[in-house]
Amino acid sequence: MTAETLERALTHRSYAYENGGLPTNERLEFLGDSVLSLVVTDTLYNGHPTLPEGQLAKLRAAVVQMSTLAEVAARELSLGSFVRLGRGEEGTGGRNKPSILADTLEAVIGATYIDCGLEEASGLVHRLFDPVIQRSALLGAGLDWKTSLQELTADRGLGVPEYHVRDSGPDHQKMFRAVVKVGSRELGDGEGRSKKAAEQLAAEAAYLSITADDAEKAEDQNQSDPERTQATVVPSAESVKGARRDSGAAPSPSPESVDSAMHDSVPPQPGSTDAVDA
Repeated sequence: MTAETLERALTHRSYAYENGGLPTNERLEFLGDSVLSLVVTDTLYNGHPTLPEGQLAKLRAAVVQMSTLAEVAARELSLGSFVRLGRGEEGTGGRNKPSILADTLEAVIGATYIDCGLEEASGLVHRLFDPVIQRSALLGAGLDWKTSLQELTADRGLGVPEYHVRDSGPDHQKMFRAVVKVGSRELGDGEGRSKKAAEQLAAEAAYLSITADDAEKAEDQNQSDPERTQATVVPSAESVKGARRDSGAAPSPSPESVDSAMHDSVPPQPGSTDAVDA
């Protein structure tokens, strides 16, 4: 990659505007977004041949979401140290902003494609994101807690989750707190540096709360002893009369004979377990 292309990939619009309208990294970001999506989609399609389209889409969304890109940009490439920012962004912590880190990473991928071709760009994406893809494939409901919670509450007939979000702190260091309610019940809350992050954390807490309740109910039913559930056999008047006609006598049934009849005629009732939505 040429120094000129790399420099453009690292130039945020705030720096460009403060320095005479230099070219920004936004066009490279646009291109890199498509390259990243193509390589990740191809990897998921070939790596998970039995997954339906909906699950593949969830996996891809988890891999290319802003928070994931920002984490990769910071951990693998330390892009925050190299991005060129204007004084305003520099003063408000722009080097650590997830949106700037994610956009810069996409611009670097786009720049690699422009100067080195698809094969080199694909190799870069695989090096950075294959571990992310492997981890994401194990997340299950954690791929998208909000969607998973909505599916769970619909399956249980509990209603649609509603999110209430409040923010606090100065503009450059805002924190968001989300509370999720289902019906009249408050089932979870979460706090994050973005509204989306807070809602995801609240949805995770609510999902785990519901599934924990299901697991507890199932365990209680498993622990119940079916041998303790007995039916009381009361002979009817007709059966007593019939017995008298047949035998000519009506001996009082002993406790032992009643108990034997109960065990012969009434099989023990097995306990049941509710299905738990993992």
